[in-house]
This record gives sequence, C-alpha cells and structure tokens, in this order.
Amino acid sequence: MKTFTALLFFLFYANSAVFAQATFSLSEAIKYAYDHNLNIKIAKENISDAEAQIMERRSAGIPTLNGTINFQHYLKVPVSVLPDQIEEVIRLGNGGVLPPDYSNQAAFVLRNSFNAGLDLNALIFDGSYFTALKASKAFKEYVGDELMTQERSVRNQVVAAYLPPLIVDENLKILNKNIANLEGMLVETKATYEAGFIEQLDVDRLELSLANLRTEVDNLARQKELALNYLKFTMGYPVNEPLSISDNLDDLLNLATDEDLSAPINYLNRPEYRVAQTGMKLHEYNIKVNKDGYLPSVGGFVSYQYGYQGNSLFGKDGFWVPTSVAGLRVNVPIFDGWNKKAKIQRAKIAMEQDQKRISLLEQSIQLEVTNARTEYLTALERSQSQEKNVALAQKIYDTTQIKYRSGVGSSIEVTQAEQALYQTQQNFIQARYQLLVSKQNLDTVLGK
Repeated sequence: MKTFTALLFFLFYANSAVFAQATFSLSEAIKYAYDHNLNIKIAKENISDAEAQIMERRSAGIPTLNGTINFQHYLKVPVSVLPDQIEEVIRLGNGGVLPPDYSNQAAFVLRNSFNAGLDLNALIFDGSYFTALKASKAFKEYVGDELMTQERSVRNQVVAAYLPPLIVDENLKILNKNIANLEGMLVETKATYEAGFIEQLDVDRLELSLANLRTEVDNLARQKELALNYLKFTMGYPVNEPLSISDNLDDLLNLATDEDLSAPINYLNRPEYRVAQTGMKLHEYNIKVNKDGYLPSVGGFVSYQYGYQGNSLFGKDGFWVPTSVAGLRVNVPIFDGWNKKAKIQRAKIAMEQDQKRISLLEQSIQLEVTNARTEYLTALERSQSQEKNVALAQKIYDTTQIKYRSGVGSSIEVTQAEQALYQTQQNFIQARYQLLVSKQNLDTVLGK
C-alpha cells in the first residue's frame, strides 16, 4: 500500500513538474494549438466524416448479399369454399353421389411453413453512381482545405497572442536596465549631496524617477500574466497551469524578401480560395448527377430459397422445396414532375454565384496583399528610423550625465534626457512589434 501511494505521489509530482517547466517557442505553441484547439478537432472530424461518405457512396455499386429466415405457423388454418362445379365433378366420378366425408370447405395451405434464403443484388449500370463518387471525393478535398483554413486562423490567433508577452519582456529588459543605471546614479548623487555640492531636489528627482520605473515594472508584470492567460486560452492550454515563452523579438523578426514584395499573387496559396473553387466543382457534380438521373438504371438479382411445408413441425407429412430465381431490374425515369430540372437549375445558379464569389475573393486578396506590402514597408522604415532615434537619445542621455557629473549640467537636463530616452525606447519597441505584426500579416495574405 505504501509503495502504491508513493507511486501515485511520484506521478502527480512528475506531472506537476512538466507543467512547471512548460516553455513554448512560437512554433511549439502553434503545434500545441493544432493538437488541442477544439475548432481544429471539429475540422479533422469533418475529414473523417467525408471519408465515411466516400465509403457510403462506393457501397451503392458493390453487390449486396442478404440472408432471410421466415417461419410461419397457422393457429387456425384458413379454408376456402369450393365452387359448385367441383361438387358436380365429384358426383360424376362417384356414381352420382357425394362421398360421406365430403365437405365444400378445403384448406389450401399447411399449418407450418419455414423458408431460408439468400438474395444477391448488384448494380449493373447507373449514370449517377460514378459522378456521385467523384463528388464525394471532391467533398473530402473541400473539408481538407477547410481544415487548412482553420489551422491558419488558429495560427494567426496564436501569433497575435504570443507577441504581447514578448513586447512586455522587451519593455521589462529595458526598464530593468534603466533602473540599474538610475540606482547607480542615485548612489553617486547622494554622495555628491552629502558632500554639499548639490541640492536635495536633485536626489528627490532621481528617487521619483526610480519609483516610477519600479511601478511600471509591477504593472508590466501583471500585464504579462494577463497576456499569457490569453495565450493559454488560444492554444487550448490549461489556464491554471504555468506557462512561459522562449522566443524573443530577434528570433521572430525576419525581413521580407523581394519576392514577398513584388512577385505576382498566387491565389491557390490561400486555402479559402481553394475551398471556393472546390465548392464550385461540387455544384458542377451536382448538375451532372441530376442530369444522369434521366438515364435508365439497371440492376441484377439472384435469389435462392429452401422451404418446408407441413402440418407437423418438420414431420414426415411435410416436404422441402428449393426455389431459385435470377433476373434484371430496369428502372426507366419517365416523368418526375420536373424535380430534376429544378435541381439542375438551382445548381447552375449556385455555380454562377460561386464564380462571382471567387472573382470577389480575388479582388479582396489583391487588396489585402497590396495593403500588407505597403504596411510592411512603412513599418520597416519606421523601425529603422526609431533604431537611429534610440542611439541618438542614448547619446544625448550619456552626454547630459557626463555634464552633470562634471558640474556643468543640471539635474533638469538629465531628467529631460532620461524621459526622452525612455520614450524613444518605447517607440522603438512598438515599431519592432508593428514590423513583426506586419510581416506576419504579409505572410498570411500571401498564403505562406
């Protein structure tokens, strides 16, 4: 019992340790979402359903064999009244009189009957069969593209949820670096104040700046917790379990190629475009299936039965009779009240609407790609500009510190340079974030 309890404790601890150490890169987070997101699971089940539909359609052309067993026992055997002509015939054959046991009521069935048989049916020709089979295979392609569309949507959601914690981490790195710098400067400033060279106001300004930075760190820590919770929800990860991320902006930030920015648009890279095309193909099959419905269909059948009849159950007064039959069954459609004609007309209208939707989708994709390329170039230019601004703001801040330490600058100049540096750093992080978002959006609209 102690051993079993220890084993359970070990398994629980090991499981807890796995969650405690759960760290995801962006690619790992996307893969986890592919396996646990409920919308993707539903889309995968639709593929299984489509495969079952193919099997269902195919079964219509496979010969079927059925066995039957039938037993019947008359609690009271039905009788029929014989016509008068039979009575006259019996009189003539019996010297003009009826036999003493004669009755004008007779039973034409025996009390017990038992039949066992096999029925074989096969489809020989049906014009709509192969078309329906092709349509079911096309439907599988349709739901497969829908799965890819759903996966892309989930991937975009995970990316959008993964980036905010990264931005918070970048801000925390810069804030902690700035705090370390301010703490060192505060020590020097206090020493200078104690030596009587500066006022208490200079010390107070630094302490206020330091307190503000520490408050901002606490706020960012809470923001990161909220951002990670949303990431867990998007991934399908247990919200109450700990999770951390391993990537940083430098890992994820890759620049677009010339092909990304200038190559012709390949619509087939977009799964929703393939879904639209397959949907139109399904309407084409629907038209052909209904047109094939005007053709005759031919089926064949073979039936074999072995039956028993007798007043006693399987007694000597009974007899066994084999029966077999084979034949063809031809179904010729003549008039269906214009049912198929209406279905064909509706399918043609649906196909024309699909063609218009595809044209509209092409225009939409063109607009998305054009805007995404422009937004990316704008974000790239802004990021490069902000990177230069950070270097310049850092240079100004370092210079004001040197002047302040040398006694030729004021603490107000240091504070102003410090605020400008912090704001420039924030602008640079935001610019890099926008560049990363715009690159991800460009990849999405290009179908990468």
